Amino acid sequence: MNIAKSIRAGSPQPLGATWTKAGVNFAVFSSHATRIELCLFDAVSGAESARYELPARTGNVWHGLLSPRHAGPGALYAFCAEGPNESQNGQRFDPAVALIDPCARQLSAALPLRSRIIDPAFDWQGERPPTTPWRDTVIYELHVKGFTRLHPAVPDAWRGKYLGLTAAPVIEHLKSIGVTAVELLPCQSFVSEPFLLGRGLKNYWGYNPIAWFSPANEYALDDAVVEFKTMVKALHQAGIEVILDVVFNHTAEGNESGPFLSFKGLDNSAYYRLMHDGRHYENLTGCGNTVNCEHPQVRALIIDCLKYWVEEMHVDGFRFDLATVLARDASGFNAESAFFTALRNEASLAYIKLIAEPWDVGLGGYQLGRFPVGWSEWNDRYRDSVRAFWRGESGKVGEFAERIAGSSDIFRHDGRKPTAGINFVTAHDGFTLHDLVSYNELHNEANGENNADGHHHNLSWNCGVEGPTEDVAVGALRKRQMRNILATVYLSQGVPMLLGGDEFARTQQGNNNAYCQDNEITWVDWRLCEANRDLLDFVRLLAGLRRGRAEFRRETFLKGAVSRARVKDVTWLHARGLEMTADDWQDAGLRCLGAWFGKRSDSAARLLLLFNAGEAEQPFVLPAPPAGNGWICRFDTACADPEGQGPGAGLSYPLAANSAALLEC
Repeated sequence: MNIAKSIRAGSPQPLGATWTKAGVNFAVFSSHATRIELCLFDAVSGAESARYELPARTGNVWHGLLSPRHAGPGALYAFCAEGPNESQNGQRFDPAVALIDPCARQLSAALPLRSRIIDPAFDWQGERPPTTPWRDTVIYELHVKGFTRLHPAVPDAWRGKYLGLTAAPVIEHLKSIGVTAVELLPCQSFVSEPFLLGRGLKNYWGYNPIAWFSPANEYALDDAVVEFKTMVKALHQAGIEVILDVVFNHTAEGNESGPFLSFKGLDNSAYYRLMHDGRHYENLTGCGNTVNCEHPQVRALIIDCLKYWVEEMHVDGFRFDLATVLARDASGFNAESAFFTALRNEASLAYIKLIAEPWDVGLGGYQLGRFPVGWSEWNDRYRDSVRAFWRGESGKVGEFAERIAGSSDIFRHDGRKPTAGINFVTAHDGFTLHDLVSYNELHNEANGENNADGHHHNLSWNCGVEGPTEDVAVGALRKRQMRNILATVYLSQGVPMLLGGDEFARTQQGNNNAYCQDNEITWVDWRLCEANRDLLDFVRLLAGLRRGRAEFRRETFLKGAVSRARVKDVTWLHARGLEMTADDWQDAGLRCLGAWFGKRSDSAARLLLLFNAGEAEQPFVLPAPPAGNGWICRFDTACADPEGQGPGAGLSYPLAANSAALLEC
């Protein structure tokens, strides 16, 4: 293909392909290239139709402007970069490879993947973000495809797509269980790893990105950008925020044996963390490579990407996968890193929700509680404490109380609040809630790794039988355990997060690492909504209780201290009805606890949460209510419909084995 000459210098900013009245401006970063060519492709045949050498270089940005008659919205393009191929210096240029633009706003739907020029115009119709305060936030984690793929009330064409989340029955369901924000598994364009394709599987979760700015095409009918925006608009109009799970820690290019798709061929040593030999990649992610966030251009690219998703796509926040990588420098994790500083300095990102998965797999990778003010973090210690308590482990009452109180031992420094902790017991990675109470062992045979993959320390309990059972008693106990865990998550201080489908006992058949299962294992079965109507109704009750009682949505940690207004924020009670003593907290055999909220010196508090993870019923002596009042049960996880019942005579509540109850004065 001859190199065409009809291209002007254009501008070095913004990076990517920008459609203007003057034409399309192309700009791409490379500090080591000696020449970069722009290749255009026929949208029908996929064949290369034209090639232009980018005529200008400003600093390390190569750029050029094509007139409107040569390119416009819908056109496909790629970059070919010449430069040194010196493994000892980390350079891997190959001008024969057509590379994806790191800033591509959209990719082609067919292979080989090409970047696509877009028209960014969209009618938002006055849409406004809900801006829900952290204290009122309830997060619901879901997979765009799996959540609606089997939904009977979603139009057939919309099932498994962005548009599926705009369907009225879907939005009504989310609102009915108190959801204020959906956290979407990765929607950045991604590809499947060759080893999965060789097994007839695919990367379903999407944690293998290749174009950070581009929404994944497989969740779209036609135009992924337009349909993603349509989804955001519909959710915002319903008062639901959109949080994206973003993957900036690694890319789909893998290690030194992986494919050349984008970064490797444009500036390998700038974009990736390399070993001292210059050839091998640091693997702090377990995915083959690690993005080099120490490099100022890489940091700038990530910040620009976040701004794009906020300003152009109108998302409300981000959950950062393996977020420790973002703040690594030569000394390891740095809470004062240049990335955090750059993020704080962006006005458009000042009020969005920032959530860290606060670990990676490198040395010193576990950093729970060490992220800066303004960040919230996935609290896996909450997950493990709640799981351990409810499966009846000894000596867990004290830590369980700390988690209910907001995990001040983890987050209280630097003026951080309970909302710094995202309270979850289940997430996409691991057992669903149903499986957590139905399996002692993982069952990942379908993944093709001889059941060796997945997390093996699950703190699960099958309630006596492994997997499906017709035993009525076991089924009832499992349902009670699910209610116990749901009640704990909704009524703890901090930000509750629910895994999509847990509200009606979705199962993955014991698979706790279903990242490669794009089938009925992971697709939400909406028939369970009716089959487990009692559980769904219970979650709706919990949502109303959390929303209607400020005691569960505090912005300060529960300390058991008396305020100036003579109000004690919480009193921890032993089953004998007295405040817990130091000896009680050290009692390894204790599996029962009460949390009495807001006790005044002159009257009783109005809310009392009771927990019993023991195997026997525990009579719980209740505090005396004020004159003329009594205790009313708002829920008891051991009863089908206890709401409104009193505790009976003698002010002693019969707290069943493996149960929780909420009493209100």
